[in-house]
Amino acid sequence: MQHSYVLLHKPYNVLCQFTDNSPQGSQRQTLKDFVPVPDIYSAGRLDLDSEGLLLLTNDAPLKHYLCEPKFAHPRTYWVQVENIPDGQALEQLRQGVMVQGKKTRPAIANLLTPEPTIPAREPPIRFRKNVPTAWLELTLTEGRNRQVRRMTAAVGHPTLRLMRVAIGTGPAKLTLTGLGPGEWRHLTTAEIGALQNLVKKAKPNQRSPHKKTASRKPKGKRR
Repeated sequence: MQHSYVLLHKPYNVLCQFTDNSPQGSQRQTLKDFVPVPDIYSAGRLDLDSEGLLLLTNDAPLKHYLCEPKFAHPRTYWVQVENIPDGQALEQLRQGVMVQGKKTRPAIANLLTPEPTIPAREPPIRFRKNVPTAWLELTLTEGRNRQVRRMTAAVGHPTLRLMRVAIGTGPAKLTLTGLGPGEWRHLTTAEIGALQNLVKKAKPNQRSPHKKTASRKPKGKRR
């Protein structure tokens, strides 16, 4: 089967799948409204109210590698939060915070100064004159449900806007560069090769959950 690899800048309020079977389905946009490539699926998710980088593919081993927590594949986010986080709040994010009874893995957390230049969101975030906002850059190696929002809330800075700007690191790093909201492109040959090298370097018994292992005969006599 010919594999396809697509990068999409998912806009705000777009469902991270190609079909919507909910009662609101006729009113909500899905990936189908933006990407005309058939039979591909997102490797990792973004919530309806989150924006940014999505990799879509039908390469099952790669999708498993990127989504499996044990491989600790990094994801980088720009996060607009209420008020200005101090050094203590940033250090808490770096060390890990309790989310739903479990501590998050250590993260890279820094204030973004100056604030990033990104397209306006539609609709815009709520604006309150007496509440300043700040932008953080967070890099995580796990993808628990609404994790970034829960992490910033845990240190007293609710998330107002969330955008994933990069996946991976080094030669296999993918970014939003050159993609506006709703725009997409095919991966280059070099990008595909770098991602496939990651899968090849993984231990053979970790590459795919669908791989069958040879059955072992019990030692000794049967009883």
